[in-house]
Amino acid sequence: MTEIKRLEPLQAATQFIFKHYPHCQGALLAGSVVRDEATHTSDLDIVIFDENFTSSFRESLIEFGWAIEVFAHSLTSYQAFFKSDCKRARPSLPRMISEGIILVDNGIVQSIKKEAAQLLEKGPEKWPEETIRLKRYFISDALDDLIGSSNTGESLFIANTLAYITHEFVLRTNGHWIGDSKWIVRSLNNYNKSFSKEFVEAFEIFYKTGSKVKVIQLVDKVLASHGGRLFEGFSLGKE
Repeated sequence: MTEIKRLEPLQAATQFIFKHYPHCQGALLAGSVVRDEATHTSDLDIVIFDENFTSSFRESLIEFGWAIEVFAHSLTSYQAFFKSDCKRARPSLPRMISEGIILVDNGIVQSIKKEAAQLLEKGPEKWPEETIRLKRYFISDALDDLIGSSNTGESLFIANTLAYITHEFVLRTNGHWIGDSKWIVRSLNNYNKSFSKEFVEAFEIFYKTGSKVKVIQLVDKVLASHGGRLFEGFSLGKE
């Protein structure tokens, strides 16, 4: 069986556009390959703008030796994604467009890239005190569950939840975008590399040894500047 030759990322992306979307108004290559973070399993993320698209869509293909993810938009549909990404504080599309390498631009991509960059620079909407208090309670509850758990399986997934909501709390209370999956660590690095290292090490020690000490210390440190753990006096929905 003959192995398909893998083209260079930019060459593969350009040929893909010429083959499938030759009349689009704009296209960008984004993702790990443009950040020099690609691995052997990385794919090509290609964002396409075409006035003939009636709605946004996503498509996965394999061509030119690459797994290719297409994120297709009309000249206006991307704005709804910008809005929803900002609301959830995970700016996937704005980041892709902002960092993307332009493949095609018939006069529209530069302005969309500028719009994306401005959103990223602005950061997510500030949490009100009520939300901070609610999140403190949920983190405190998860931490108590971890401290009290003697079941290894349960403890693993409590720690997973605790890691996510703690990273969210740190970043949102400091005006930074949050992440998901691998972007949790990347987002923490964007905020503070020293804290990110401390965060990863605390959970790594727990997963490797079962010791909860570093995780407890880390979470208490995060909560300390907002009043510490919260249980006594918390209420939700009471009239």
